[in-house]
Amino acid sequence: MMKSEKFVALVFSAVTAVCFAAPLFSASLEDLVGSDRAAALRTSAEPLTEVQLKNPQFLLLPRHTALGRLAAELRQNLDPVILVETLSLYRKPYPAGGSGTAGAAWNEAERAGLFNQALALSTLAGVQYYSASRGVMRTFYETSRVIDGPDKKQPLPDPSYASPPALLTLFARQKDLTFGDNIYQYEYRSYPDAFVFVQQNLSAMTAGIIPVVGRNKLRSIMAVIDSGDVLLIYAASMAKAAALPGMGERIGNSFTNRAAALLGWFAGRAGAVFGN
Repeated sequence: MMKSEKFVALVFSAVTAVCFAAPLFSASLEDLVGSDRAAALRTSAEPLTEVQLKNPQFLLLPRHTALGRLAAELRQNLDPVILVETLSLYRKPYPAGGSGTAGAAWNEAERAGLFNQALALSTLAGVQYYSASRGVMRTFYETSRVIDGPDKKQPLPDPSYASPPALLTLFARQKDLTFGDNIYQYEYRSYPDAFVFVQQNLSAMTAGIIPVVGRNKLRSIMAVIDSGDVLLIYAASMAKAAALPGMGERIGNSFTNRAAALLGWFAGRAGAVFGN
């Protein structure tokens, strides 16, 4: 190797080492959601929620360019009649635990750890949510497994990556006690300051014998955005649902309570990453 080539290689290695060792950039919570909404999130333990049943528009979407572009594209392609949004915070347990510094952006190890926790779809089995129609806590997914594809449906272990890929597609079989045993596609996108996954139903969803959401008519988004001392978690479910009397309100309530269950699930998974 020529001296110039060696020099370039050494510089590249040094820059790479610095980039992966140093904390990544994160926007402030106020930049992401505005000062009023940031204050509301910081002072309340309850998530912010919006439910729309007619010509829905995003009301809680964070000011994150990649997420905004993706959400707009999904909405345009689906043209939903129901949209449920939820916005919440996960407070990093610094400085008591974890490897980071209070108020700092996540580092690469934390980003990879959180991404892998979002891939752990098997851990959704047994998660509980509040059923508004029954007035009791109920199991969300009875079973949840990553599979090799929508045709053979052979179970696979949850994947794990040393560094989050920019784009990843998984398939899962999940038995929902309300909407049945269904096949879903999960598409994950990772960025330096965030990662997003989108769930799409590849099979029709029913409530008993009643068709509720047709094949490919549901999109659920979950975005985790780093913001220094907190993670901003945005969840949205949009669907073209059956036009039956009262069904839209029922689905809206169900999606709202399920989003809360997903937020609780991820907060528990994040605690393992931050040592809490």
